[in-house]
Amino acid sequence: MRDHRVRSGDVELAVRERGEGHRPTVVLVHGYPDTGAVWDEVAGALAERFRVLTYDVRGAGASTAPEDPDDYHVQALLGDLAAVLDAVGGDAPVHLVGHDWGSVQCWPAVTDGPDGEPFRGRIASFTSISGPDWRHVAEWARRETLGSRRETLGSRDGTTAPPVAGGQAWAVREGAERVRARARRTARVLGQARRSVYMPVFAAPKAGEALARVVTATFARGLKRVEGAEPRPGHPAPTLARDARNGLGLYRANLRKLPAGGATAQVPVQVVVPTRDRYALPDALLSARGHADPLYVRRVPAGHWVARTHPDRLAHWITEFIDHLAGGPDTPDLVRARAAGRPGGEYTGRLVVVTGAGNGIGRATARAFADEGATVVVADIDEAAAKRVAEEITAAADGVAHPYGVDVADAEAMERFAEQVTANLGVPDVVVNNAGIGVAGPLLETGEADWARIRAVNLDGVYRGCRLFGTRMVARGEGGHIVNVASMAAFAPGAQVAAYSATKAAVLQFSECLRLELADEGIGVSAICPGVIDTGIVHRTRYIGISGAEADAMRAGLAKAFARRGYPPERVAQAILRAVRNDRPLVPVAPEAHLALALDRYAPPLNRAVGRMIRRAGERYRSGIAAD
Repeated sequence: MRDHRVRSGDVELAVRERGEGHRPTVVLVHGYPDTGAVWDEVAGALAERFRVLTYDVRGAGASTAPEDPDDYHVQALLGDLAAVLDAVGGDAPVHLVGHDWGSVQCWPAVTDGPDGEPFRGRIASFTSISGPDWRHVAEWARRETLGSRRETLGSRDGTTAPPVAGGQAWAVREGAERVRARARRTARVLGQARRSVYMPVFAAPKAGEALARVVTATFARGLKRVEGAEPRPGHPAPTLARDARNGLGLYRANLRKLPAGGATAQVPVQVVVPTRDRYALPDALLSARGHADPLYVRRVPAGHWVARTHPDRLAHWITEFIDHLAGGPDTPDLVRARAAGRPGGEYTGRLVVVTGAGNGIGRATARAFADEGATVVVADIDEAAAKRVAEEITAAADGVAHPYGVDVADAEAMERFAEQVTANLGVPDVVVNNAGIGVAGPLLETGEADWARIRAVNLDGVYRGCRLFGTRMVARGEGGHIVNVASMAAFAPGAQVAAYSATKAAVLQFSECLRLELADEGIGVSAICPGVIDTGIVHRTRYIGISGAEADAMRAGLAKAFARRGYPPERVAQAILRAVRNDRPLVPVAPEAHLALALDRYAPPLNRAVGRMIRRAGERYRSGIAAD
């Protein structure tokens, strides 16, 4: 390591150099209330391949503070970066990495405004971590609120309902969905505003100093208990109290005015999104979409101080990014990271696997994720059905889907399926274990073959999807989400469905346990209990203990009842998207599922009484069929 002192105006900056001088240079810029020491682990890993520069920003660590306590505006910070590059940056363009305020101050250096003009040709790439360009965030907030308002005036694609039969129902459903979409978008903007409420407090006289003292007193403890990063020599810095107080100038000098000029990046950009960041929502960090081309997006299940908790992951991504720009291979992860950087829906650039996707809830779920920009693996035991759904998705604008034929009850087939998906497309971000079958009839007449088959599909298939893809998610280290489709039968006892209910109850408890196991890996697990949904499953249910004619009559009668209920699988698909978005553990969907869950929790005798009433009604119905 080599230490330097670099003059920038009236301040002197402490710069640390690691690695061999002939290698490509990486410059790491820290945020508030850190010093360059926050990068020690990342810099040490990068120094094996690169020449690495870190420096304490003005007023922090071993650097001096400006004479004017308000001289922390972005132009002064950019002047410091320029001074470092002039003094020790070398002759070749550098790769810039910023975290928090270090990233905020670097965005103007890589965009097309006047602040970036002195850096033309001096920066080869930029990696931004938890520090968006405020101009991008402001545009995102306006688009989410004003754009949502415009959506209420027409359908989601800007058209109105066609004058066909059922047009009123179409309009009601579309109108309700637009209202929900507007509420979601507005809630995200308000959520980011809530996370940023500390910023004007830092900028306020006296209140800022008081909050800086709180930061000083609690930083080390919060770093360990909230972020999971053990304090170590150098971080938090021994100068923390002074750094926190001096750093108030960052907020006071810059909150009043955004950087001037354009906001389009002139170099390749990589955005790292810590999904557990307490200060920035992923939506705000992804506000760079549309302002950089190419833009690569990486997600990590970590908090704000990801440089301390996941240094090897950051060093790997920075290295892979730099190598790729120098002509390195286009791996599946890089392809998806680049796709995730393009403007689009909520799941743009993410890979979603849906089993049982050839019809019903699976088909609707695959289409819903595709509508939000995901690349979807459409898996079904009926490969022809999977291909039809994939064709429906690819026929839509920008839809990307890959059909696979696989029987989830076949352990070897599932092993091959998981290997093929990972090799060809990468590790999934979301897995929806939806494949299932129905068996109805007395348990005492349910033979070993029927019992083995329903268990193999409804329970073992879920186990395989969770284990095979969950293992890969953990190894990748970027988090993810697993959705297991159970049933209201998991908590609503009923006669003639003991085998089906047992498998679905097992899926529910299995999901609850797996959620606890995977929580520290950043992988969410949700169990979905749909209710009475018009999916066509009644046509595929096997009936035990009655003749073929009676079974056909039962299927026809139940199909009519489900159709009259009129609750489509698309409603379940939207509930699944919400479960992933909000990391919900258990999601009953239709009203009867909510009621059954409430009775199971708060009035078990009444829940059993409802089951008895349904059993008597079923017996009368079957008696009528037999009489006919």
